[in-house]
Amino acid sequence: MEPRIRVSAILRRESRVLLVRHEKHGREYWLLPGGGVGAGESLLQALRRELAEEVGLAPDLPLEGPVAIADSIAPTGSPAKHVVHIVFAGHLGDRSLERARSSDAAVWNHRLFDVDELAGIALHPPIQRFLARWQPGDPTVYLGSLWAP
Repeated sequence: MEPRIRVSAILRRESRVLLVRHEKHGREYWLLPGGGVGAGESLLQALRRELAEEVGLAPDLPLEGPVAIADSIAPTGSPAKHVVHIVFAGHLGDRSLERARSSDAAVWNHRLFDVDELAGIALHPPIQRFLARWQPGDPTVYLGSLWAP
């Protein structure tokens, strides 16, 4: 099984973080906005493309990072899956998300969550504690191998 590279962004507005709701195979979960890196595509090119596709954000959004790296490896007995997550960061400022529409069929919605709300949601990878303590300007952190069944 070859690892898949996924880029995403912690996009904040004050103490809130933007997440996108995915639904696959009847399961609902939340992710940082982002997606897979294509062959010949840089990490930032892929992230800017995904941010445009998933939440309609323009490519001029300033990004910092990477600020975190984690990998998700499926446990034995589960379908084989290995995803390396490379996380960047940005500030939404006063950008409106009201008219943002996803062109990605798996994305059902997006929402700003207060960091206090994150403990109660299904977030992939499960980085709620990291998001609650991370601050802009923090150095890059390796979060290790993560998996949420």
